[in-house]
Amino acid sequence: MSASFEATPAWASAQDAADPLRAFRDEFLIPPHEGRDSIYFCGNSLGLQPRAVREAVNAELDYWGELGVEGHFKGRLPWMDYHEFVRDDLASVVGALPAEVVVMNTLGVNLHLMMVSFYRPSAERPAILIEAGAFPTDRYAVESQVRLHGFDPATALIELQADEPNGIVSMAAIERALAEHGSRIALVMLPGVQYRTGQAFDLKAITALSHKHGCLVGFDLAHAVGNLPLQLHDSDADFAIWCSYKYLNGGPGAVGGAFVHQRHATAVLPRFAGWWGHDKATRFQMGPTFVPTPGADGWQLSNPPILALAPLRVSLEVFRRAGMDALREKSLRLTGYLEYLVQTELADVLQVVTPAEPTRRGAQLSIRVIEGRERGRALFAYLMAHGIIGDWREPDVIRISPAPLYNRFADCLTFAEVVRAWMRAG
Repeated sequence: MSASFEATPAWASAQDAADPLRAFRDEFLIPPHEGRDSIYFCGNSLGLQPRAVREAVNAELDYWGELGVEGHFKGRLPWMDYHEFVRDDLASVVGALPAEVVVMNTLGVNLHLMMVSFYRPSAERPAILIEAGAFPTDRYAVESQVRLHGFDPATALIELQADEPNGIVSMAAIERALAEHGSRIALVMLPGVQYRTGQAFDLKAITALSHKHGCLVGFDLAHAVGNLPLQLHDSDADFAIWCSYKYLNGGPGAVGGAFVHQRHATAVLPRFAGWWGHDKATRFQMGPTFVPTPGADGWQLSNPPILALAPLRVSLEVFRRAGMDALREKSLRLTGYLEYLVQTELADVLQVVTPAEPTRRGAQLSIRVIEGRERGRALFAYLMAHGIIGDWREPDVIRISPAPLYNRFADCLTFAEVVRAWMRAG
């Protein structure tokens, strides 16, 4: 693929002009920097605001002012069913059946709710498998759940160690861990994309292997949803959870989401029950006995937060019009171009941590300055001062994520030019 790339403004401009998705950039608000658009490579942390969000939120405020409580039943999108108005588009993004997904709560809350149902340890099978260096939300949650059930994390929390350079985990390492510990593992809990390295995991292969060993499987898709075509239903995973403020552009602290596979739709499972998870047909009879709504909706606790859902609804409509396949195709080219520039123009100062194989990564490239952490911090500060917005993750990684909805080939080239200027400045 790199043979078709060129490190010239003319080439990058031609690619952007020919991009069939180029018009979507105009649907987002790009943070300004010194009178120009910044170069925003931080969709892996907080996606940009779609321009249509303000109108969507204001519409709900208007309904609230004009209708009061009747807004639950009247208006263009009555609040009573509002979470259902994002369901089909969300299911399309994650490759699930509509009844398998629900928008609710936040990632950490949803992880605990899912573990109540799907982490059912026994004396013989008490353990959870996570990756070493997991994001703190996952690490804290699984350790607390292990303790809640009366087990010791020192023995019941198994951390999968990287076996490839730069913290990358091979499928062979997962196979070895399950071969050694599979009979003790109640739940395999891994990311779709590892937050620090940017490695994408094969959800279907991991699920099949884990199920073979009798383990249930869940995935944290915070860095994968809206980034990769996921095919959650076909992956056969038992559950998944995610946030919506990264690639899904749902806004800061946006409402999260969850997937529960269809085979669990009517299963009798332990769960923390809430009124909004009760069967919709009899919810307002206000009975004392909880009857869960079939599917993922049955894990809801409370009625949906309308003002938080409106931005996500707008963004998911953008995803519907763009299409995940087209977004992935552009993402492969964009991230491939960024990698090409690092390797051909910046290899004496930067190292790419993320796997080189396109199938093992999404939009994100994790980059390390060869000279060490302090020089890395200096480069990160220089980039930010020059309007190139990425993010830093300890101990020494700069994450740069070209999001195909609003980033351009010219953005990647500007990144390389600014890094070269930093190198010349010493």
